[in-house]
Amino acid sequence: MQPGDVAAVDSCTDIYYVDTGMYDTAEYGAVYIVDAERPAIVDTGIGTNYERILDALDEVGIDREDVAVIAPTHVHLDHAGGAGLLAEACPNADVYVHELGARHLVDPSRLVAGTKNAVGDQWKFYVEPTPVPEERVVELADGDTIALGDRGLDVHHAPGHAPHQVVFHDDRDDAVFVADAAGIYVPALDRVRETSPPSNFDLEQCLDDVSTIRGLDPDTLLYPHFGPVADDVDDRLAGYADTLTEWVAAVEAKYAELGDAEAVQEYFAENADISAVWGSLKATEETAMNVRGVLRYLKHSED
Repeated sequence: MQPGDVAAVDSCTDIYYVDTGMYDTAEYGAVYIVDAERPAIVDTGIGTNYERILDALDEVGIDREDVAVIAPTHVHLDHAGGAGLLAEACPNADVYVHELGARHLVDPSRLVAGTKNAVGDQWKFYVEPTPVPEERVVELADGDTIALGDRGLDVHHAPGHAPHQVVFHDDRDDAVFVADAAGIYVPALDRVRETSPPSNFDLEQCLDDVSTIRGLDPDTLLYPHFGPVADDVDDRLAGYADTLTEWVAAVEAKYAELGDAEAVQEYFAENADISAVWGSLKATEETAMNVRGVLRYLKHSED
């Protein structure tokens, strides 16, 4: 896919996704549209080029006034940065988000500061998020269901990547909107990569989150990074648990060898094997960010 392209999820009914062109990178950022009795948008992108989501609604045949639900899986800005802009464009929609993240949509200032610190030079791809009116925020907790009329999205807390992260289990098609709890799927390589950004990455909880998704026994995984996967689902989830464990061990070993956090970041960034797909800037910046998250986790584990 290319930025702006819209496709149906073949293994699901009336679910579509659009490539938002996040970070000027194809097949990195997806936003999902559920064409239900109460139409929903799942995740919102970073806000940049949010018009592509509105164009996707037009292509699917959903009037903006009919959108009822905007549901970021968590409030990291690559998932929730466009929430306020979409809420303005879809005036009858409420924004559904985990209770721990709700305040950050109403007042994004701390989230912006944390994001700038986490993403480094990638901030140039972002726009300042538009606040969501407090009266339009619906707080979610584990065990809730977002009712869409002819289907529901069951809410499962998955805090390993971030304390405000949830995954949504679609009860009609047995699909899971996996947030960042199942890694980063790279369609060009048919491979799942690690994601371990600061400041809340927790390996043990991330592994528990993978187990949570496996326990739902889904037929389809709907990755915001990037796209649907409907084959060998359980094997892919088990493989991601191994990938994440091995990634943390590799960073820990390299730190033991070099003894310097910046040198460890530089080592992994210079050896990023995804540059040919994402481009050098995105590959190196994301790898360095993931290293920072692991090093912070390891430090806190020692304390």
